[in-house]
Amino acid sequence: MPTKPTIARIWRGRTRPDVADEYERYIRAEGIPPLEKTALGVQLFREDRDEEIWFTTISYWADMEAMTSFTKGAPTEVHHLDRDPEFLIALPERIEIHKILVDEQSLR
Repeated sequence: MPTKPTIARIWRGRTRPDVADEYERYIRAEGIPPLEKTALGVQLFREDRDEEIWFTTISYWADMEAMTSFTKGAPTEVHHLDRDPEFLIALPERIEIHKILVDEQSLR
């Protein structure tokens, strides 16, 4: 199996500030573990703004075939977590899929 990703799959969602901490715990418990088991890597970001909190999940894949297998044949379809409607201001309607053109992570 390849170990260098060629594809990044990006999901974004936003919550109200009063539920953001609970949603963070929820997404860490329910959304991230399946990606950790299958993707080559995963990152979860949180951006606190005045009126809403943005969450971004980026998962990294060897190729489209690996990502398509994980998403049951629908890589661009949003697969909402069970409690997303309870937490999110609006359910995201799309997933971004990007080809990775440069992947240098020699952090200084």
